[in-house]
Amino acid sequence: MQPQVFAFSTNYGILMSLVFDCRSAARRTLILICQGQDHILLFFWMFERQSDSLACMIKPSAAPHNPWTFLPTLYFAEGLPYVIINTVSVIMYKRMGIDNAHIAFWTSFLYLPWVIKMFWGPLVDIYSTKRNWILSTQLAMTACTLSLAFSLRTAGFFSLSLSALFVGAFISATYDIATDGFYMLALTENEQALFVGIRAAFYRLAMIFGSGVLVYLAGILETLTGNIPLSWTVVMALTAIIFALAFLYHTVMLPVPAADKKRLARENTDHTSFGEVIRSYFNQRKIGTMLAFILLYRLGEAMLIKLVSPFLLDPKSAGGLELTTKQVGLVYGTVGVLSLVSGGVLGGWLISKFGFKRCVWPMVLAMHIPDLFFVYMAYTQPGIGLIYPLVAFEQFGYGVGFTVFTVYLMYTANGRYKTSHYAISTGIMALGMMLPGFISGYVQQVLGYKMFFIIVCLMTIPGMLTIPFIQKDGMDINR
Repeated sequence: MQPQVFAFSTNYGILMSLVFDCRSAARRTLILICQGQDHILLFFWMFERQSDSLACMIKPSAAPHNPWTFLPTLYFAEGLPYVIINTVSVIMYKRMGIDNAHIAFWTSFLYLPWVIKMFWGPLVDIYSTKRNWILSTQLAMTACTLSLAFSLRTAGFFSLSLSALFVGAFISATYDIATDGFYMLALTENEQALFVGIRAAFYRLAMIFGSGVLVYLAGILETLTGNIPLSWTVVMALTAIIFALAFLYHTVMLPVPAADKKRLARENTDHTSFGEVIRSYFNQRKIGTMLAFILLYRLGEAMLIKLVSPFLLDPKSAGGLELTTKQVGLVYGTVGVLSLVSGGVLGGWLISKFGFKRCVWPMVLAMHIPDLFFVYMAYTQPGIGLIYPLVAFEQFGYGVGFTVFTVYLMYTANGRYKTSHYAISTGIMALGMMLPGFISGYVQQVLGYKMFFIIVCLMTIPGMLTIPFIQKDGMDINR
């Protein structure tokens, strides 16, 4: 059988390709991961039937393409679903009265599509063009977000909205694959180098818009209407309108690259199988240490991340800080994300200047020590004036320290299948975020916020214990 080469990226915009044995394997894998999810299988079946006819309906602009006219909006539309599904949903459910245990468990489950998206990537390469996949997934996300908005006004809103978010997660992960593949096809090598920072900037702008502006707007509507479900319904409906506008805009503005076409198995001459890629990954030197580092480095963060917003929103009698929804949108969604991005920029500069080996320990400590700020806030319950800088410093340190993790994954992706190995590593990373999140809410409810944040700090130790054993020599940032 012949392979298919397809491309996709992590949330940080790292382009990668993965060699995969194509049509029959892709279908079998999709059926396996979507077992019991008939609505997801139906979506992909409908897309396979309709994608070619959709291409005939599209009337792209005849003007010469300029990446500035479509690239920023493409990556804004990539970041917005991710932040809605994984961050804003936590705040929304907390405001609508769902307990922390259920919030943490079920929203952690929403990571799954990003864990396993490599397995249905060949569908994007085989069944239609990247351009058609982009437009179809944007249209599907519009319908999905509208379904989410209307579900919030029903008695069984929790299960219905979770279903919408779960389907949306699969759609969003598929959009990621198509968008980053299109990026390589529509831009020259020089343009790709020029716009790599631009795409990352607009992805992060979407994060600020989702966790900051939309959450702040929900807080204003809660105050004006006194109706929390209605407020979030309006916000999600507005988000659906944004996706619809993106679909209409990209229908006209996306170019039609000559290289963007369906690929058939017979067109490929490389005989690499997906099994060979997997075997080569797990045959790497020090693979045990590498896996331990990937799974454990973010263990504390994986428990913390789903409980930060509930902690900020919970009343002081329950151990929280009793902020309003508007305040959370400013503190965590705006100031926090800006600090996170700033920390990431500084971290990248430090490693490029001083090298990975010299930076690893200072940057790891910069990431984990600020977790103590949450212990302090849980015990003292400070006012809003102190919460702003504490959250900003914690997020800034996280941005600095996470750079170590990202760079390590890039450094250790070597050999013939280095981009495929990076893809597998990021899937394992997402698994390491998903599993601890399942229990974090239950732990907090049993022990309270004070003890929970102490446990979070202790959970940073296992990852640090792996650092003396990981590869640090021979890591040149210019690679």
